[in-house]
Amino acid sequence: MFGLKKIDWYIIKKFLGTFCYALSLIILIVIVFDIAEKIDDFLDSEATTHEIVFDYYFNFIPYFANLFSPLFIFISVIFFTSKMASNSEIIAILNSGMSFKRMLLPYFLVATLLAFGTYYLSSWVIPKTNKARLAFEDTHIRSPFVNRDRHIHRQISPGTFIYMEKYNSKYDIGYSFSMERFKDGELVYKLLAKDIRWQKDTEMWAIKNYTIRYIDGLDERIERGARIDTVLNIFPKDFEHSRFEMTSMNNSELDDFIISEEKRGAGNLEGYLIEKYRRYAFPFATFILTLIGVSLSSRKVKGGIGMHLGIGIASCFAYILFFQISTTFSINAGLSPLISVWIPNIVFSIYALYLYKLAPK
Repeated sequence: MFGLKKIDWYIIKKFLGTFCYALSLIILIVIVFDIAEKIDDFLDSEATTHEIVFDYYFNFIPYFANLFSPLFIFISVIFFTSKMASNSEIIAILNSGMSFKRMLLPYFLVATLLAFGTYYLSSWVIPKTNKARLAFEDTHIRSPFVNRDRHIHRQISPGTFIYMEKYNSKYDIGYSFSMERFKDGELVYKLLAKDIRWQKDTEMWAIKNYTIRYIDGLDERIERGARIDTVLNIFPKDFEHSRFEMTSMNNSELDDFIISEEKRGAGNLEGYLIEKYRRYAFPFATFILTLIGVSLSSRKVKGGIGMHLGIGIASCFAYILFFQISTTFSINAGLSPLISVWIPNIVFSIYALYLYKLAPK
């Protein structure tokens, strides 16, 4: 197959075997700790064993495995390649006439398989399983979602825009509300109010302590009042998107949601854009971390596996930290979500190529 030699299959089996073993072991450990942490919640909520096992943990495992798969891929490469180097197997491979570049082939074949698996899981499978997992958490573990977005902008109809400083989804109240209406690019109507409250019985909004400006060229009329009930093309459910919901959308649903929110003039979409671009960037990180792992651990050193694992794990956590910092800048400082997601890959690609040049040839 693909002209693979016996040594290629040996490396492939080592790679996949180590990865599956390490991932299975850490998942078991995480489940034990998670049960210990949430046992009181399970008992207080009276969740059944069937719900805990099938609705929560069966859907928790793929989410967790995929979330940290780049880390475990990296550790797997470091571990078994270091062991091969310590046993002088790498030296024997290179002395047999196989170049270091050719030796990377089985590594990258496995990395390609795992990268496609990571992409497929994060884009299509995990969003489906997350719906059941998050529904279980909302019912039995997590407190009801409270919207904490600030400076909310929406376009509720052509030429009509609203703004709220913040919205309390628990009580369905929006604070520092304003609504502007434009005609032919000119402002013709502006409403300012202290707050806006949803009325469940009438399914209308109660706007309190309001001021309305009617503008007609140079003429302007002002109207003030204590309360006015009105129908608006917004509803409480429009403010119920939690930060967890994006992980339960597949690629198509996520794209449709972003497009829909952009058409409505919604802000605070950075988290959704980061999630979208992350699903492409993380699989690519598999190749980068594989190259770093092989380049680091293929040289026989005095510290052996321990030295390689220490440097490798530090590098991997540096990647994760870099990713968190860059995405934080995107959310809080206006950095493009696309750039923030790909900066760590670009920087560590340069690092990987540098290590590749230093690797034994």
